[in-house]
Amino acid sequence: MRFGLSVYDVSATELADLAAAAETAGFDTLWLGEHLLRPVDYHAVHPTREPEQELAARIVGPETRLTDPLVALAAAAGRTSRLQLATGIYVLPLRHPLAVARATLTLQELAEGRLLFGVGLGWLREEFEALGVPFADRAARFSEGLDILRKAWAGGPFEHRGSVYDFGPVELTAQPARIPLVLGGNTAPALRRAALRADGWFASGTPSPTEAVDLMARLDAAQAAAGRAVPLTTYVRASQAADITRYANAGFSQVVFWAHELCPPGPGRWDRLAAAAAELGVTEGTRP
Repeated sequence: MRFGLSVYDVSATELADLAAAAETAGFDTLWLGEHLLRPVDYHAVHPTREPEQELAARIVGPETRLTDPLVALAAAAGRTSRLQLATGIYVLPLRHPLAVARATLTLQELAEGRLLFGVGLGWLREEFEALGVPFADRAARFSEGLDILRKAWAGGPFEHRGSVYDFGPVELTAQPARIPLVLGGNTAPALRRAALRADGWFASGTPSPTEAVDLMARLDAAQAAAGRAVPLTTYVRASQAADITRYANAGFSQVVFWAHELCPPGPGRWDRLAAAAAELGVTEGTRP
């Protein structure tokens, strides 16, 4: 079993400090969630939440600290040498995929191959509207965006002729770069996309062990239906250390905990992280 940390609502400086402490404690991955901006008054609801939950505790609230994940993870790369650095999850349709490909190629160079690029469609309609990106087109933008990223990372000249993006030939790098694509989401379409196109899958929200097992079964069924035999690395957030055995028995090899739950901010934070790692058996379960 390998263990990761998931974080959101942090400054870039805090993320870099957390990355260094997480690597020292033996964690395997560090995931940074994102939103590009905060719509001051929004009505969209995250797919894993009920409307009253969103109203009670906004995912993008007035006090939420928003951080560019690629810039912040570049800082984390400079403070670490083993820890895998991941976006969890990057809203791909909000940006042009050529610009994203350029940034991820640079970050993967800085990280020396440790970047995991987790991407999703996005759910915050008002965020799309603020940027002038049609919310209804995000699935098409996402699908073509994945194609363009793969072509760009493969190295050499390429072109793309689609309904959303049309360009070429262009080149971003002469040499191929290996950047694993991790697709997020728990809905049936999201699971089908991951089954067909991903190197890994990251569960949205914090599903219970029972829900996580069901999601894994649906992902496996989607892959079987598609006839794709490529093994996917699966990542799921857990809320209790006591559930680790259940995840292991269900076939999960990567379990992620919210960093603020294992080590809330305050004096002695990194000591608490080290203690949590020891309790989980993190140092025994991660790569040397």
